[in-house]
Amino acid sequence: MVSMSTQDGQDSAPEDGVVFAAHHPLRDDDPPKVGDFWLDARLTATPAGTTFVAHEEGGDSVMLILLSEGASRDAAARASFAGEVNAMHIDTVVARGGEDQDEGRTAVRYRSEEDDPHLAHLLPLAPWAALAFDGSLAAVEEADRVLRAIDLSRTPPLSDPSGPDYALHWIDKTSHGATRLWPLAWPGRKDRASWITILVSFLIMALLTALALLLAILAFQNEPPVDAPPPIPTQMEGDGSGEPQSGEPESGEPQSGEPESAEPQSGSPSPGSDGGPYDDSPSMEVPDDSEDGPGGPSVNPKL
Repeated sequence: MVSMSTQDGQDSAPEDGVVFAAHHPLRDDDPPKVGDFWLDARLTATPAGTTFVAHEEGGDSVMLILLSEGASRDAAARASFAGEVNAMHIDTVVARGGEDQDEGRTAVRYRSEEDDPHLAHLLPLAPWAALAFDGSLAAVEEADRVLRAIDLSRTPPLSDPSGPDYALHWIDKTSHGATRLWPLAWPGRKDRASWITILVSFLIMALLTALALLLAILAFQNEPPVDAPPPIPTQMEGDGSGEPQSGEPESGEPQSGEPESAEPQSGSPSPGSDGGPYDDSPSMEVPDDSEDGPGGPSVNPKL
């Protein structure tokens, strides 16, 4: 795999003696974010890894090197990458992370991601390093040299070659190493998450809450007030016994001052019960107290 920054003559013309490197668009399989850095464009790629242009929130552009799946799973390749990063100037290394990258001279630049949620069955994070980037072709060539040192493609043989060709066992696994994106972006989207997304989500939730409250008020504002039902007295109230208290009349006896029921007893004939016409003419006769006919009225002695 050739360096992407030196092919097709896409490098810009020299300006003040500096040749700027060509930027290439990201691919669908490229992660949107590595660590705290959002990826912007590709610079170069080898079987050992890929170099990107990236930026941190509120920070300058950096050159980020991410090892491939094969190199990130090989202990010798991880150690070789850590050695190349530790040999750089401390100001050149902006940040670094991934498996086995927290040791050496530039360990102070290591950024741990242990606080991010992760599952035990997932692979460890692939090693990566964010280096200072001025946009020049020379910086991209330095990143390409680091990747070539890991896959041994430019390492001279120690003696005269003999025997079958040698190839690293992971040289064909050129996909990106394991990365983790947190916090998560919208489902199916790989664009950058920002505070605008959070603000829009909050406003939508507030609008839905206010709408639900308004509908509840409109639904119940015309309902008439409902009074509580009056308590029903029972015979068991009072002293708790079923016997009537002293001074109270027995059940079925009318109290003093109350007229007796004028309803006819069962079996007494009612007017017109024999089929004859009703007598609507008033009677001026005063009934005798001695008459004890059924349903006969009684004379109040107080009158």
